[in-house]
Amino acid sequence: MDRKCVVAALALAAFFTAGFRVGAGEQILGLATPGRLVVGLDDTFAPMGFRDTSGNLVGFDIDLAKAVGAEMGLDIVFQPVDWSTKEMELAAMNIDCLWNGMSRTKEREVSMTLSQDYLNNKLVVMTSPDVKIAVLDDLAKYQVGTQAASSALEVIQEHPVYAKIKDNLHEYGTYDECILDMKAGRIQAMVVDEVLGQYKNNNLGAALNVAPVDFGDDLYVVGFRRDRADNGANERLCKAMEAALKKVIASGKAAEISKKWFGADLLLPIK
Repeated sequence: MDRKCVVAALALAAFFTAGFRVGAGEQILGLATPGRLVVGLDDTFAPMGFRDTSGNLVGFDIDLAKAVGAEMGLDIVFQPVDWSTKEMELAAMNIDCLWNGMSRTKEREVSMTLSQDYLNNKLVVMTSPDVKIAVLDDLAKYQVGTQAASSALEVIQEHPVYAKIKDNLHEYGTYDECILDMKAGRIQAMVVDEVLGQYKNNNLGAALNVAPVDFGDDLYVVGFRRDRADNGANERLCKAMEAALKKVIASGKAAEISKKWFGADLLLPIK
């Protein structure tokens, strides 16, 4: 075979390979636009999806969604939405899914088609290096910080240990302020979402310890449309995403992304 024939054959093979990938993506039902997955997110939620100093969208869920989209053969488009109207955006087909550190709740199980849990954002206790917390009651021995008006504070206040630590509990406007007081020795522990705490700790060179006890699970999911008349297409889209995510996890790419943002592999297995 001469050189021209070889080049033509390679070009033809590339054409059919590209066509197969696009076709595979276009055959996935439940998409507002064939071949494209539009991901809705709150672009202020670090470290899951947020803007860097140059205004670019970055974050753990951004990287993970891109890897899954490549596995599915789909173009990924990120669409910032008002988080308070996210269900309306989904139902109106302005977006195909919500993928931005979204917690599983009973209400969302009714209003959306939810994926399997892919990450457990536990409410963890992080401490100064010389502090040991074996049980939550040990927090009563120390000055403890958390963010004011946060879900973390609500969980603490509803927990039985609150009665023992309420006089030692300090509220901060941000977790950065909380960490500064930890470094200064004014407090010795803080209660924080694991994804945010690990992200901050990773940037600090793992200067803080993570206690072996926590305040419970917060399971993250991806949310898709729910059509009460015929939800088959949306369920198949969800299943296709899960199958791609399972492959990304098996390849080690997901763990690589997690370690980049959190310094640890926080992903849960996909069945």
